[in-house]
Amino acid sequence: MKKTVYIRFTFILLIVGFMLAVQYNTVKNPETRDTRDVWAIRQELAKETELHSELLSEVRVLEQTIGKYENMMYESPKIALNETVGQLKKEIGLVEFNGPGLTIKVEPSLESIVVGQAIDGISPELLVRLINEINRFKARAVEVDGKRIIYSSAIRDVNGKTTVNNLAVKTAPFTIKVGTSTFEDAKKMYNQLEASAIGDDFYIDNLKLVIGEPENNVKIAAYDQSISKQFLLEIPGGES
Repeated sequence: MKKTVYIRFTFILLIVGFMLAVQYNTVKNPETRDTRDVWAIRQELAKETELHSELLSEVRVLEQTIGKYENMMYESPKIALNETVGQLKKEIGLVEFNGPGLTIKVEPSLESIVVGQAIDGISPELLVRLINEINRFKARAVEVDGKRIIYSSAIRDVNGKTTVNNLAVKTAPFTIKVGTSTFEDAKKMYNQLEASAIGDDFYIDNLKLVIGEPENNVKIAAYDQSISKQFLLEIPGGES
C-alpha cells in the first residue's frame, strides 16, 4: 500500500516538475514577435518593391543591349566592336561625363574658422567613406578635386597627404562632382546624402559638407592617366 502511494506521489512530483520546467523555459525565452507598426512594414515593403523594379529595369536594358549587339554582329562586326569598346570606355571613366548630377563642397567648419584652428586635409578613411556613400546611391561618375575616380583609383596617405590617383587632394575647400543616370537619381542622391550621418563624421574633423542642388548638366573630366593592363596581353595581328 505504502509502495503504491510513493509511486503515485513520485509520479505527481514528476508532472509538477515538468510543468515548472516548461513554464521557466517560456519565461526565459519568450516568443519573439514583430513589434513594428503597419507604417514601418509598409515602408520596408515599398523599398523592396522599388528594388525589385530597379532590378527588372536593369535586366530589361541588358537584354536590349544583348539583342542589339547580336544584330550588329550579324550585320557589321566592326561597328559592333567599336560601339562595345566605346561603351566600355564610358562605363570605366575614360570618356568625359556630361549629364545630371550634383556638386558637393568640402569646406572648413565655421567653428574652426572662428577660433582660428588650423585646417588639416581630409583623411583617406573619411574620403573613402564618402565615396562609398555616394556609390551606394548609384553614382555613374565621381570626381574629387579634379581627379576622376575609376575602378582602379587608389585613395591613400602619402607622406601625410591624402592622394587620389597618386595626386594630392588639396586642403579644404575643394569640390566633389557626382554624375548620375537621370535627374531623378540626382534628386534621390541629394535627399539621401542630406539625411545621411556622413556629415557628422566630417564635422568631427572640423570639416563641413555642402551638398549642392541637383543639376541637369554636370561636367566631369575623363580619367587622364594610364591604366594598368597587368593581366591582359596583346595578341599580334593574325594570331589566334
